[in-house]
Amino acid sequence: MKYFATIFWAVIILTVVSYVLTSMGGQDFNLASAISIAAIFSIVAIVLGDGVLKEEE
Repeated sequence: MKYFATIFWAVIILTVVSYVLTSMGGQDFNLASAISIAAIFSIVAIVLGDGVLKEEE
């Protein structure tokens, strides 16, 4: 469930950020590039959360 939440919020947040930045730059919004960036961000967040940043017990 935590992976689904990570992917869901990454897609929502990065799509909105991409839309705002492309609108400010006068470019056309491309949903495919926003989703691909969100997928990369999700993978990085999951790897960091489960592997690299584990708490020591």
